[in-house]
Amino acid sequence: VQLQASGGGLVQPGGSLRLSCAASGFTVSMYDMGWFRQAPGKEREFVAAIRRSGGLTYYADSVKGRFTISRDNAKNTVYLQMNSLKPEDTAVYYCAADEYSGSYYSDRDYDYWGQGTLVTVSS
Repeated sequence: VQLQASGGGLVQPGGSLRLSCAASGFTVSMYDMGWFRQAPGKEREFVAAIRRSGGLTYYADSVKGRFTISRDNAKNTVYLQMNSLKPEDTAVYYCAADEYSGSYYSDRDYDYWGQGTLVTVSS
């Protein structure tokens, strides 16, 4: 099982980025998938999640209305579209897979993790 996150970079405030999380060794449609982030000096925090059944989505209050999580089953990839980015969105972003449908917001319930991709929002 592998998760490969990509798409991070430097963007100005108000800009957009799309992160990708390509999965191998398992099918993303059969797992709950999530995005988390960790800013310098802070703990890792929940950003967004999408359930395997029905595709229900969940977001942290800090990103609601700006970020969108989605899944492309044909490409076995999960995305995080980030719009209206703010400096406080600066962090390393991680994608994760939960095999057993635990709490979508708890990183302890996710079984597999990607390597992280850095997003820097700065002018």
